[in-house]
Amino acid sequence: MTGAKRLLDDCFLHDGDRLRHDEALAILKDRVRPVARTETVPLEEASDRVLAQGIVSERNIPDTDNSAVDGYAFCAADHAATGGFFPISARIAAGHPATAPLVPGSAARIFTGATMPEGADTVAMQEDCETHEQDGRPFVIVPAGLKAGANRRRAGEDVAAGSPILEAGTRLRPQELAAIASTGTSTVEVFSRLRVALVSTGDELRRPGAPLPKGGVYDSNHYLLRALLDGLGARITDVGILPDDPQTVRAALARTAADHDAILTTGGASRGDEDHLVEALDAIGKRHLWQLAIKPGRPMNFGQIGDCLTFGLPGNPVAAMVCFLLYVRPVLSVMGGAGFAEPRRFQVPADFSVGQKKPGRREFYRGSLATDAQGRTVVRKFERDGSGLITSLREADGLIEIPEDAVSVAAGEAVAFLPFPELGLRAR
Repeated sequence: MTGAKRLLDDCFLHDGDRLRHDEALAILKDRVRPVARTETVPLEEASDRVLAQGIVSERNIPDTDNSAVDGYAFCAADHAATGGFFPISARIAAGHPATAPLVPGSAARIFTGATMPEGADTVAMQEDCETHEQDGRPFVIVPAGLKAGANRRRAGEDVAAGSPILEAGTRLRPQELAAIASTGTSTVEVFSRLRVALVSTGDELRRPGAPLPKGGVYDSNHYLLRALLDGLGARITDVGILPDDPQTVRAALARTAADHDAILTTGGASRGDEDHLVEALDAIGKRHLWQLAIKPGRPMNFGQIGDCLTFGLPGNPVAAMVCFLLYVRPVLSVMGGAGFAEPRRFQVPADFSVGQKKPGRREFYRGSLATDAQGRTVVRKFERDGSGLITSLREADGLIEIPEDAVSVAAGEAVAFLPFPELGLRAR
């Protein structure tokens, strides 16, 4: 199955010099569509894949009434007549259902998961019962007070036959895989992994392991973004580090766009004399959503070369990661068949203050959760704001979001906190 064309040539055009955060998200959410093909895979290979076809259970789960505990199955209506003294007439284990109805007035020794015998509706836990023998016959004393149906799981209690259990677009976690397996389904139709290329630019960059010349910088962004893409299950192509040469950059982007769904670039996103990515994109494709009213990440751009999407991320690691989490991740999520991944925000008291903030710009600080002297959960801001400080990403638990109209932040004021797990990252 092929996906729909994801962009129109002018679908991201907008007025204004810099687009606000919410405006950018609204455009992306409205315009981007799934593009991935589909494939059928065994269930054991479906972890973290995106479901392309919904799952309907063709059977009750559980299939029969069964015991929730190890104990003794009996008919609750017989308790008063027997005084709780029940001969043990059967033994029933999981996978070995009784071949005959329960003898009236008796109980069956039963184990967790075993099918309830016909004629029984209640199970007494073994630790609440006493067993004895009389004339060589075993019997059990069941205490009074159990409600009819106690410790019995009904057929279809979890899922009734014919019920949908998962919708297309669901990313399959371990718990979803368990749900699918419980229906007896062994293969699932999922969206194929997106083909995403990573491009670094700059004469100063070197990969770790190579000698570093004076003024050189190791390419940390490549490993940052590769790991973030791994979390989305993408098929990643490393295009390498492109030199600051416009013809080389242009040729590499055109060649890469021909057989990829998306290209992520870092560096060269501004309009300096050596920032050739923007110039190349303008020459062979379309540039959209350039210059956002956010910090960090203002020069991020979003565009296309044919049907291949391009994300021009800033060169500073903090800005690159923030832009990926806020914009690239939800777009790739949609392209790969899942929903637009929007994080939940939690209001947390600020354990910091900001005396002056520029209005009209949304700012994202790196923050960590802590407990104050009163035992309240508060959020602390990393003390430095530089967008090249990888340390701030390592020590943070998430992002603190300060809206455009705010001009300051007072200590104790509630601020929006986006925990990293809401943005697809594992907690520390």
